[in-house]
Amino acid sequence: ERKMDQPSGRSFMQVLCEKYSPENFPYRRGPGMGVHVPATPQGSPMKDRLNLPSVLVLNSCGITCAGDEKEIAAFCAHVSELDLSDNKLEDWHEVSKIVSNVPQLEFLNLSSNPLSLSVLERTCAGSFSRVRKLVLNNSKASWETVHTILQELPDLEELFLCLNDYEAVSCPSICCPSLKLLHITDNNLQDWTEIRKLGVMFPSLDTLVLANNHLNAIEEPDDSLARLFPNLRSISLHKAGLQSWEDIDKLNSFPKLEEVRLLGIPLLQPYTTEERRKLVIARLPSVSKLNGSVVTDGEREDSERFFIRYYIDVPQEEVPFR
Repeated sequence: ERKMDQPSGRSFMQVLCEKYSPENFPYRRGPGMGVHVPATPQGSPMKDRLNLPSVLVLNSCGITCAGDEKEIAAFCAHVSELDLSDNKLEDWHEVSKIVSNVPQLEFLNLSSNPLSLSVLERTCAGSFSRVRKLVLNNSKASWETVHTILQELPDLEELFLCLNDYEAVSCPSICCPSLKLLHITDNNLQDWTEIRKLGVMFPSLDTLVLANNHLNAIEEPDDSLARLFPNLRSISLHKAGLQSWEDIDKLNSFPKLEEVRLLGIPLLQPYTTEERRKLVIARLPSVSKLNGSVVTDGEREDSERFFIRYYIDVPQEEVPFR
């Protein structure tokens, strides 16, 4: 009940002291369980010590600002992962004050903070330069903000941009060759002309998660698809709006594609569960995992035999190229 009455705006350091005080977070001996950090001699609100693990989870704590930067630096020098999701951070400068004092930080989650209310300046974004995994889901971060981040994070490998109400993709003048994984689910990217920009921006992309975007078609020549996504190994098109088998065939143009998710697309609704899986497997000869399940050699052979039987009595003009 007391927590319910706490003021809504709190600093990062205030929350850190409360959650990881010796009373709330007892020190545990053993590798990876926590570290003993002595308090600064100047005196601080931290009593005598904090027991901070290298992974800090401070979600839904009402954080609005950083607090004392010297104390952040003193206590967070070893921290590698930081979850600040669902707080009230609306100023990128305050985020920068926190991150710039966590020198080992590689994973940062800023989901569901109202960060669209401020502009991210390049000098500010520079404090994120060591981050490899960045989560901005439901932050409504503008593409301008995303571009600034991409310029200042040379080692960024994973980026999460879900639930940001994107209807289009704004392509920057420079690309981001380090990015391997992009989650951009639950937006409104229906036109392929927007998706192809992601291939231009992220030429090394290994995993692309496009679920719940209702993509209506893959409109691209086969040779162009191969150039756009030369390293793509996994793609999720869950609940895309695809209605043509030609769109499924297009996936064969990705030279390294191994894993596909295609649940909930209109094209497959008329078929039984068995028909859906076997017809898709037969059309995608290089895919080794479909909808999360491994395609065994036996299942592939069964699917290809099923595929041949399925189309054996179909008029020649309706027979798939495969």
